[in-house]
Amino acid sequence: MRQRLTEKTVREQPAPEKNAKVYFDDWTHKDGVKGFGVRVTANGARTFVYEYRPPGGGTKRYTIGKFPDWSVSAARKAAAELREDVRAGIDPQQAKSDDRTAPTVNDLIESYRAEHLERKRETSRRDDEDMIRLFIAPRLGKKKVADVTLDHVEALHRDITDGKCKGQTRPTPYRANRVVSLLSKMFNLAIDRWKMRDQAEGNPCRGISKNREEGRERFLEDEEIARLIKALTELDDQQAANVIMLALLTGARRGEILKAEWSQFDLPKGKWIKPSAYTKQKRIHRVVLSPEAVDLLYSIRKAEPEAIYVFPSPKVQGAPRQDVKPQWERVRKTAGLDDLRFHDLRHTYASLLISDGVSLNVIGRLLGHTQAQTTMRYAHLADEPLREATNRVGKRIREA
Repeated sequence: MRQRLTEKTVREQPAPEKNAKVYFDDWTHKDGVKGFGVRVTANGARTFVYEYRPPGGGTKRYTIGKFPDWSVSAARKAAAELREDVRAGIDPQQAKSDDRTAPTVNDLIESYRAEHLERKRETSRRDDEDMIRLFIAPRLGKKKVADVTLDHVEALHRDITDGKCKGQTRPTPYRANRVVSLLSKMFNLAIDRWKMRDQAEGNPCRGISKNREEGRERFLEDEEIARLIKALTELDDQQAANVIMLALLTGARRGEILKAEWSQFDLPKGKWIKPSAYTKQKRIHRVVLSPEAVDLLYSIRKAEPEAIYVFPSPKVQGAPRQDVKPQWERVRKTAGLDDLRFHDLRHTYASLLISDGVSLNVIGRLLGHTQAQTTMRYAHLADEPLREATNRVGKRIREA
């Protein structure tokens, strides 16, 4: 005979001598659920269950939770929700099994690393790995890919923007935008290629209101260049100082300089031929070097005549130097240029060329730009040479 389950009756149900026995609830009551019961083992453990007939036939039993962790009313309500799932053609036990094996964001990260990340440039790979390690994995890694929502992404974006994520020392609004862009790419792949998320669920990054980004162009004035050079002469790591100086003299990117091999240079002719594998555009880039750049390279070569790399690693034999970040920070501080980025040396190189009247086309070729619009960011700097030229014309007319 069925008995309505209450806190009292669940406690009083006798334990069997061996194995386990299920005591079903009296489902004829108003809120009763057919198949809802409590399973009692020989040692007295009590667990709420729901027994049902799945769409494919047969009988299955779904474990709801242990008593007294679950109250009778909460367990009965859960059984009622499971009953509605069954009526809708869903097998709760199968759904639970599918959920246990459903891919997490950590699984998505591994797929991204294995099948996509390796095709990106080294600097881009490092940047992606940093964002994954610092923000994405700690915050979302354990969540199911299918369970990530717009709210989750918005909260992450907001916290990175405000500098509230673990390990952050300041707000980073631009970084927050980059993290959302990376997440969006990963979820597009999860939907379209790896089938980790249904098309109907969509990309949870869509609809994120990103932080406004202002174009930033920082150029060193002559007095600032003098301070920078003085700080470089005082740096204890002169190899790092030479890396920075070569960037100022050539406008080359940091990665191109650090990976540079002596086989790429023809110093008597003042040329540097950068292989396509080392350039951002994946094209061979031929650079004409200034006498100052050539002199610097000759002095570096003289110090280490047998080296393969222009800047060999001080730690790993036969490898190039990996970075100069600590030294760059010291130089910026010594020179009082706290807002200067390494990439601003490239902008400074371009600005000096323009101030000497060099055309944008020539500047683009020196910097390795493949598209004219990339060089056009420097167009406004050409105003001063143009003004000087037109002033000379006006002066001649006035004096005629």
